[in-house]
Amino acid sequence: MSHNTFGHLFRVTTWGESHGPAIGCVVDGCPPLIPLEAADIQHYLDRRRPGQSRFTTQRREPDEVRILSGVHPDAAGNQVTTGTPIALQIDNVDQRSKDYSDIASTYRPGHADLTYEAKYGIRDPRGGGRSSARETAMRVAAGAIARKVVPGLEVRGALVQIGPHPIDRDNWDWAEIERNPFFCPDAQTADVWADFLDGIRKQGSSAGAVVEVVAERVPAGLGAPVYGKLDQDIAAGLMSINAVKAVEIGAGFAAAALSGEENADEMRAGNDGIRFLSNQAGGILGGISTGQPVVARFAVKPTSSILTPRRTVTRQGEDAEISTKGRHDPCVGIRAVPVGEAMLAIVIADHYLRHRAQIG
Repeated sequence: MSHNTFGHLFRVTTWGESHGPAIGCVVDGCPPLIPLEAADIQHYLDRRRPGQSRFTTQRREPDEVRILSGVHPDAAGNQVTTGTPIALQIDNVDQRSKDYSDIASTYRPGHADLTYEAKYGIRDPRGGGRSSARETAMRVAAGAIARKVVPGLEVRGALVQIGPHPIDRDNWDWAEIERNPFFCPDAQTADVWADFLDGIRKQGSSAGAVVEVVAERVPAGLGAPVYGKLDQDIAAGLMSINAVKAVEIGAGFAAAALSGEENADEMRAGNDGIRFLSNQAGGILGGISTGQPVVARFAVKPTSSILTPRRTVTRQGEDAEISTKGRHDPCVGIRAVPVGEAMLAIVIADHYLRHRAQIG
């Protein structure tokens, strides 16, 4: 299996399966002398960790990260990056592979079972193996390092819709996302989601979601015209996340309904340089960052592992019916928030290093 690496100069390669002994990644291209302790990474992994509320999978994984290489104490005794590959590992400690014994020869609707077997002639049915969202823990770990590469960079994410229920943007409060189990910036909508997902869980079903990620203090000039656009790589990074089916930048699909006057972000001279009067472009023009916040959203499909019986076929080509047992998120969009943040940070770090290499 190829294509396990993302990025050009800041390169992330992940490895491992959902029910293997461990998962891990190698981050190559990180500049030297950046302070890096395991605690810097653990903070973000704890935000993604499963089993923290009734609205996520009850798989109990501590997701404790170990740094295996790429760091060393400097002259002052502080642990810093050395410029060599940084290897990270997280042990899997709460696998229940027996939950998947009944589906070893049956394809689950909405999953990659059929396509993996069509491509490779073999698949790991235990939690989806390599196609499991368990892999995204390593993206979050790599994203913690990426945040340190770009000076002053701040990346934040929020869940802005679950099922048919969007947030009220007039109530947006970034501080609120750490006060509820949904990363929701609107306290009133968080209460609606709690009732909605309780009903979904009791039905044995699932719901989709929309996540918004914002990167602030992104330097102007990142990205390259034509085939190296910043928004192009952001879209690729976010689309690579499990269960993501759509990505938009700035106004996104809503731009189709805007007039030219509404869509073009007007400018004025300011004390600190050019000042934009709006941000329909999402901080990117011509594939190059403007210095405004970079804004992206992605849609996550409903979890395909549900208790409701669904029609399918077996490996032998026989019609069958299947319901997926085990521990699964009723809405995978919740834990996708820190994953989206990480992928946005990785793309920006990569483009920052590419820009520095070309322009100096």
